[in-house]
Amino acid sequence: MEIMEWVQLAIRWIHVITGIAWIGASFYFVWLDMNLTPPVKEGAKDKAGVGGELWAIHGGGFYEVQKYRLAPPEIPSTLHWFKYEAYFTWISGFILLVILYYFGADIYLLDRSRADISADAAILIGLGTIFGSWIIYDLLCKSPLINHQGWFGLVLFLLLTLAAFLLSQIFSGRGAYIHIGALMGTIMAANVLKVIIPGQIALVTATKKGEAPDPIYGLRAKQRSLHNNYFTLPVLFIMISNHYPMTFGNSLNWLLLAGLALVGVMVRHYFNMKNQGRAKQGFFLLPAAFVLFCAIAWLASPKSNEVPAEKVSFSDVEKIIHDRCTSCHAAKPSNADYPSPPKGVRLETPEQMAREKTRIRQQTVDTHTMPLGNITKMTEEERKILGWGISQGAAITD
Repeated sequence: MEIMEWVQLAIRWIHVITGIAWIGASFYFVWLDMNLTPPVKEGAKDKAGVGGELWAIHGGGFYEVQKYRLAPPEIPSTLHWFKYEAYFTWISGFILLVILYYFGADIYLLDRSRADISADAAILIGLGTIFGSWIIYDLLCKSPLINHQGWFGLVLFLLLTLAAFLLSQIFSGRGAYIHIGALMGTIMAANVLKVIIPGQIALVTATKKGEAPDPIYGLRAKQRSLHNNYFTLPVLFIMISNHYPMTFGNSLNWLLLAGLALVGVMVRHYFNMKNQGRAKQGFFLLPAAFVLFCAIAWLASPKSNEVPAEKVSFSDVEKIIHDRCTSCHAAKPSNADYPSPPKGVRLETPEQMAREKTRIRQQTVDTHTMPLGNITKMTEEERKILGWGISQGAAITD
């Protein structure tokens, strides 16, 4: 098992590195496209087919960038392509999904208090959702709806919210979130593989043959690239969400995800407007995103439970933790899935339990995210006793 942790570390590292490269390139080219200025009309550049240009300074040097309306008179011998960042981000992410959530379905993917289904059925649902979502999205892009960007965005947002709701009724909160991230990442990577790169190949091929390139390829590629641009911040949130159980562990986790995704879209839209020189028109977006974020935080805050007058002893709390938590959170876990205690948290002695009382309450009482997959069968009554004991300040000496 220890070697698998090193394998996961290596793949996760690759995923982060390639993801940074892909998102960085995406942000840069959208920014570049929105900041190009037309050359002098009837000037040499205009006559050569240059549609926009930009001057920049970075790293101690000046850069001049030009974009042709369709294609240059001839293709240079060295032409840089931006595709492998997307491919390897998706491949490494999919491998992580399989290792963690499919091989470890009983721990990370399933929540049988929501849906009592087999691991195989859950995996098939997950894969069907991921790849089926690309088919639905691609059909939407080929429908007349694509000519109405506002309505297209609204329909896509509602469909993704519906997917989050349905998955949250089947999977654990963590499993539902990662599948929404996976389906969005798949759409982004498929846009590159199936639309953007084939369009670029068609442009290059036509230019090499001396033919006039069909502008539809460039328009479609730009359209899908912009969609990817708006997906990036919600996907980045999902990548880090497993560190914040108050989101995926909430009973309204699907709604929180929709709201936080909307926050990301609003922030991204503001910067896109800013890049177009329309920052004043979009000034309200950042404050609105902040207010929405605060509203989501309030919605996600745990509601206080009534604490019984009868005092809960520490021995009651200790027994529950020993029975339901210590099999994983021990110096040498008895659970074969863990060669070491998760996140280094040990819950073997009263002192260790007392030190971790805040985290225990957050993850077993407030959000029900622990035990993972509830593999030790912690009951609702036991969760209440834990919450009451911690709220009352049950002391080790009790």
